Amino acid sequence: MDAKLLDILVCPLCKSELLYKKTEQELVCKPCKLAFPVKDGIPVMLEEEARPLTPEER
Repeated sequence: MDAKLLDILVCPLCKSELLYKKTEQELVCKPCKLAFPVKDGIPVMLEEEARPLTPEER
């Protein structure tokens, strides 16, 4: 994923910084406890596409 894009992306819900997990292909928002998928290099920043973080990931 492009580093410049990562610098400007924020959580669509709370506007917090996102953590990119390359191996899982996800952008994680710790405050919202959600992981947004990255499909074919494109972040899918829709709440309905995000998965809740497990207790271990929080």
